[in-house]
Amino acid sequence: MVRGKTIVLGVTGSVAVYKAVELASKLTQDGAKVDVVMTRSAQEFVTPLTFRSVTQRPVVTEMFDLEAEFSIEHVSLAERADLVIIAPATANTIAKLATGIADDILSCTVLATKAPVIVSPAMNVNMYENQATQENIARLKERGFRFVGPVYGRLASGAMGLGRFTELSEILGAIHQVLGQDGDLAARKIVVSAGGTQEPIDPARHISNRSSGRMGYALAEAARDRGAEVILVSGPTALTPPGGVAVIHVQTTLQMRDAITDAIRGADALIMAAAPADYRTATRADKKIKKGAKTLTLELVENPDILSEIKGDKSDFIRVGFAAESDNLVENAKDKLEKKRLDLIVANDITATNSGFGTDTNRVVLIDRSGKMTKLPLLPKSEVADKILDRVAKYLLHDVINPVNSVIIMLTQSSLKSPERRVRIPSKGKYLFPHARKNVELHTYDIGIMKRYYDPKFQELSIGKWLKVHPELKPGDKLIIEVIKPMKSYRLKIV
Repeated sequence: MVRGKTIVLGVTGSVAVYKAVELASKLTQDGAKVDVVMTRSAQEFVTPLTFRSVTQRPVVTEMFDLEAEFSIEHVSLAERADLVIIAPATANTIAKLATGIADDILSCTVLATKAPVIVSPAMNVNMYENQATQENIARLKERGFRFVGPVYGRLASGAMGLGRFTELSEILGAIHQVLGQDGDLAARKIVVSAGGTQEPIDPARHISNRSSGRMGYALAEAARDRGAEVILVSGPTALTPPGGVAVIHVQTTLQMRDAITDAIRGADALIMAAAPADYRTATRADKKIKKGAKTLTLELVENPDILSEIKGDKSDFIRVGFAAESDNLVENAKDKLEKKRLDLIVANDITATNSGFGTDTNRVVLIDRSGKMTKLPLLPKSEVADKILDRVAKYLLHDVINPVNSVIIMLTQSSLKSPERRVRIPSKGKYLFPHARKNVELHTYDIGIMKRYYDPKFQELSIGKWLKVHPELKPGDKLIIEVIKPMKSYRLKIV
């Protein structure tokens, strides 16, 4: 998601500056064009040459540098930026931004940009918790600035407290999330499961499998990068949780089932990439079973099939399953697809040495509910994830899971009296409207065509202009919105 993007990285005078060097390096490696802007105090910790070495780009330190690449530094930087991130951000810089002070190149750039801004604070705990700092942060959040961190930990002073620079994985996750907020899965809720589960035998041993969780984590990151709200339900893995994703950690299959059942409420898709253990022990030993007997017999009972249990009777969200097979790959996958009533199944041969469990690559076959098969070549799991999400996005865009041609809205007191005059679209009608924030056409018989703003995150549509010509409407009255052209134009009428 960052490839080809221009990111302005503002660096201020905190001891955590050295971590910003790694951030600049990672963004550059991922294909972003990183323009670093350093305050004078930041240069007391790290030289501009360090950042130039990792970004291969000039580093901006002065507002009036006549030899600089940009004609008018702060204006040019502000206009070029797809995203501005300040990491680390000191209390002083946060105060400047909150009050609109623009006395250096960084504050001028932020004031002049229309790009989204992320702020990652790092400072002494008392400075961070000071009322002035908290009020400044609250003010910036109201203006749309996004904050990542700080976290609790050991500070430069040796004290423990809230103020430590957050992990780079969280910052990178936030960057991907913000850059992807208008992607083809924007405002969609995607639940992904990952990893194997562990069924305890005794306090020291468990039953599990070889699943590493890499495929599920790749799917969660790819969905996040395309604008989705992602919940990742993960069994035990050695992987770093992806930033910008809500992660629920579980151990057993029963715990995974319960977590997914809760997470799936209001979801648009469930991608079951996990490999839950099929069996668990009938009883768990309270103490470690000692070695001694030549044989050991365990009584196993079958675990529930999660996809089968939560499929329900109504196709209200996309269901994607995985079939990890050692033989009869396509036949077994098709059988699972039919029995579990899935929209798509991803089949892979676990006997292959370069795909399946524990590898960074995968070779899969995608089979949809019509029986159409697509064989993918050996690809990195990140690319396989995008191929799977291409299908999910297409299903959602074309409304194949829950086709509707109209939706009825009941007016409420708040929709009639609020300044915005917004009406909420019922959940069953969410597939009628765009996946990204945009204006749509509303055709009416009395005032013609209106361009109205639709917010998919809150599923709200502004109809204030039309309500003004209908003062007779009251709470409880119903409106109907009919599709003229999906995602673009609709007709609004009183029922």
